[in-house]
Amino acid sequence: IEVAFLDCGADCAKFQKSKIEHRFTKHALERPYTSPHAWGPTYGAHKHHLEFSHQQYRELQQYANDIGIFFTASGMDEMAIEFLHEINVPFFKVASADTNNIPYLEKTFSTSNVKKTKTRPNLKNKYLVWNLSISHFLLQEFQKEFPDIPIGYSGHETGIHVSVAAVALGAKVLERHVTLDKTWKGSDHAASLEPAELAELVRAIRMVEMAMGSPIKQMLPCEASCHSKLGKSVVARKPLQKGEILTLDMLTVKVAEPHGVRPENIFKLVGKKITEDLEEDATITDAMIKG
Repeated sequence: IEVAFLDCGADCAKFQKSKIEHRFTKHALERPYTSPHAWGPTYGAHKHHLEFSHQQYRELQQYANDIGIFFTASGMDEMAIEFLHEINVPFFKVASADTNNIPYLEKTFSTSNVKKTKTRPNLKNKYLVWNLSISHFLLQEFQKEFPDIPIGYSGHETGIHVSVAAVALGAKVLERHVTLDKTWKGSDHAASLEPAELAELVRAIRMVEMAMGSPIKQMLPCEASCHSKLGKSVVARKPLQKGEILTLDMLTVKVAEPHGVRPENIFKLVGKKITEDLEEDATITDAMIKG
């Protein structure tokens, strides 16, 4: 949690919560587990070894609150969802395996506070974050199908480039697994990001967010000095005498000082009277125009 927030700049630390006996059948838990990543002789022993208790989750949540990062978890079964409601996580993430699990989804949305939270203002609503595959076309299709719902991307790929692309295409929440060492025992470590990679991912996402800007075209602060130096204005194509009626062949557009009438307004000057003598290349301003 500390590395993700203080060292890398992530917004949220997300864990996975299971009530083992409610997630798996007795037969599944009793089967031998011989993987090199196993933490017990049976799959049940392995899963129990990895699972935090309710008290440990509360301690993790409190620590996250103390340092200022959001804390949540994927509820992997209905009992886990009940616990996450109890500790009032700010949002839920539904894994691919449960997107068609209707009783589970009903449990997720069963309490009165599921659509509201009193946490930081950039997370005003609790919502489901769709767990997408690498198909970014699917992300765009979900955006069309659910225009009022924030769509997220859960990545398990190697590296950060696909995740950055998802944000550029509109993903509002991004999930990646994080480890302190990819060589550690456990099947998820190899597909996880180490701290340096997570920090680079966060930096790249922040740059993409700034670059995406607004759908309204307007001059950015960083463009002002360049525009001041190289911005173009309407100027006199030839010497003009006071009282002349302007025609298009009297005008042209050049980089000029001082700035004057903007290039897109050149046609509005046609038919109007010039109120002072102008030399060739003189900037034409609104104050010089009559009529």
